[in-house]
Amino acid sequence: MRLNTAISRPEASILATNKMLKNTYMLLAMTLIFSAITAGAAMYLNLPHPGLVITMIGYFGLLFLTTKFSNSSLGLVFVFALTGFMGLTLGPILNMYTQAFNNGHELIMTALGGTGVIFLGLSGYALTTRKDFSFLGGFLMVGILVAFLAGIGAMFFAMPGLSLAVSAMFILLMSGMILFQTSAIIHGGETNYILATISLYVSIYNLFLSLLQLLGVFSGDD
Repeated sequence: MRLNTAISRPEASILATNKMLKNTYMLLAMTLIFSAITAGAAMYLNLPHPGLVITMIGYFGLLFLTTKFSNSSLGLVFVFALTGFMGLTLGPILNMYTQAFNNGHELIMTALGGTGVIFLGLSGYALTTRKDFSFLGGFLMVGILVAFLAGIGAMFFAMPGLSLAVSAMFILLMSGMILFQTSAIIHGGETNYILATISLYVSIYNLFLSLLQLLGVFSGDD
């Protein structure tokens, strides 16, 4: 009887991990598609960007609600509300690139492709090696806070050099977050697929914007 229990526990753990991965990636794919739709609608309607204050209030407010209701069906509603809102804020930024650069569409597609390659590569690495990247947690949290504050400073004080440095920092930090979150799912550190989805979505979103900004500076055709 004890032997059967010992055998069943690892099997149950593997099944739980596989279910968690399936639910997370399925929801992530759905939110990315929904976000792309809302971004496309914002571009088509030529909506103005809501501004930093409204964006921050909307983002943190919906993030709080998503976290608060992550264990209920309402969590799914707020996941799509959050990712849809982020898509609406992304649309005007993409329009700006298409209008500011002759190769704006190419820059967007290149950033999108680069984001996909980085995400798939890092996720695949974490899944196949099954290494534990939990040690990155503290460093990533501090790094993201520093980069976020530096980004606000670069915006208010018009410091393009600092803005580029922040974009490069975010590429590294978001790559680390993808490894960290995927590892947490594999090793049982994260058991809520809604929270895992949001973490990965935010990493992908920031990774894409950071790549786009760097491409606009170094490869943009005015």
